[in-house]
Amino acid sequence: METAQEASNKTQKLKLDFKDSKYATGRRKTSIAKIWLKKGSGKIYVNGKDFQNYFSNANHQKQVVKPFEVINQSTMYDVKCNVKGGGHTGQAGAMVHGISKALLLFDAELKSVLKKEKLTTRDSRSVERKKPGRKKARRSFQFSKR
Repeated sequence: METAQEASNKTQKLKLDFKDSKYATGRRKTSIAKIWLKKGSGKIYVNGKDFQNYFSNANHQKQVVKPFEVINQSTMYDVKCNVKGGGHTGQAGAMVHGISKALLLFDAELKSVLKKEKLTTRDSRSVERKKPGRKKARRSFQFSKR
């Protein structure tokens, strides 16, 4: 059986040293990701957890590491991220945006490569609001002639 102290150690967030790191903010839908990027060994932490534990979906995991794969430096940087709002898809997109912006702070020459893959541009698409007299944003109620 676990003691109360062992259980609290598992839920305790990791203390990470990110001095001399670059900071950037990424956004997608209603998600906001605060990114700290530094030279390191390729570890990515999201809200104090390893990103593979945080994002259970393989597509989200691939999406998060895409900026590093595009520049062929997947094991050169460590990432610490605090992300809030939205769901996992929006959070992964916000992380990609933030990581790309932070990479540009390290090396401005990467801009053309990242821009070609559209990673530095914020994806401004969000959910359309529901309109009155309709079932959803655009869907009407079923028409009945009689």
